Amino acid sequence: MAELRYRPTPRRQSQKKRDLSLQMILQRFAKHNPKPHCELYYKTPYQLLVSVVLSAQTTDKMVNRCMKPLYDEGFSTETVLQWGELGLLKHIRSIGLANSKARYIYKLTNILVDTFQGQVPHDRSALETLPGVGRKTASVVLGELFEQPTLAVDTHVFRVSRRLGWHKEKTPTAAEKALLPILPESYLPRAHHWLVLHGRYICKAQKPKCRECFLNDLCPSVDPKPILKKS
Repeated sequence: MAELRYRPTPRRQSQKKRDLSLQMILQRFAKHNPKPHCELYYKTPYQLLVSVVLSAQTTDKMVNRCMKPLYDEGFSTETVLQWGELGLLKHIRSIGLANSKARYIYKLTNILVDTFQGQVPHDRSALETLPGVGRKTASVVLGELFEQPTLAVDTHVFRVSRRLGWHKEKTPTAAEKALLPILPESYLPRAHHWLVLHGRYICKAQKPKCRECFLNDLCPSVDPKPILKKS
């Protein structure tokens, strides 16, 4: 029985071969999942912003489990201002780093109401002035809500794009700088979702499912010749 072998270090590729492979991979992603979307549950832009802040160092599934009932009941800026920081904390205790996140969300909600008429800004510099909102969070919000050509480099995007041979960087910030120039704008922000979902379900950190991957013939992190596994 043949089993594909995962390589921790991707094979070297010429720039020409990498660029050709990148185009083919993006085309396959587009065919496989034409309209990818964020897995965080939300009904309003404000709810998405809150969920992205809450999702730091925890899973979308955990955030959804906690927040979906609240969102369905009409969770809004008015809700948070009425509850206050401690009231919000009582509702999000099941989420990691709840104390800090409750503080961030309460503060950013006040700023949204006082400065932005309660609306989530569609400008990166404005978003990044909000407590708890860094570059990655802003990129997710700008891409998901406003379809701006962003690439939020989280752990999945960083890992999958590195395994695909698209960068050799050691930090998410450096990876974003390396990736944005080579990714056609027409594939953004979809590429962010593709890489996140691929990393979450197929190209996992510990045991990547190379055999199930629809990119395994193009991936430099898979040996071209499968090994034989005794059945």
